[in-house]
Amino acid sequence: MDLPAFLAIHGINPGCHAHPPVMTVAESERLVPPLPGAKTKNLFLRDRKGAHHFLVTVPHALAVDLNALGEALAAGRLSFASPERLHRHLGITPGSVSLLALVNDAAHAVEFVIDRTLWGAPALQAHPLRNDATMILAHADLRRFLAATGHVARVLDVPSGSR
Repeated sequence: MDLPAFLAIHGINPGCHAHPPVMTVAESERLVPPLPGAKTKNLFLRDRKGAHHFLVTVPHALAVDLNALGEALAAGRLSFASPERLHRHLGITPGSVSLLALVNDAAHAVEFVIDRTLWGAPALQAHPLRNDATMILAHADLRRFLAATGHVARVLDVPSGSR
């Protein structure tokens, strides 16, 4: 899916800021200049059987307790999904995981989970399906984007813990 065209069609015009490619939160803190909006981290997870997939968006500094998250989602044990699953369901590669990848989930095979802190933020940062730029998405635009893709945000206090 052509993300910029999709956003334009739906009246979403986030600011986009180019920067060097980043694969991790640590790299983004080093290489991405200060930008408005809440910084995010995205986890693409699957349940033990691989039958359910979750895109989990949390504050960038949150260490997620996967066991507790699995319980909170009534999904059992969670683990990171493979790069092949990531590409198949969201059409992206590792390092580019972003809530904006839901644009490629026409089958609605991925459940979107967002931490309550981010859901309440006036704006948040998201990769535009590649890791060399960051878009600033206002909360109203996030709602519009989810409605346009047919996804519902499951808002919860994502459990944290040391990993």
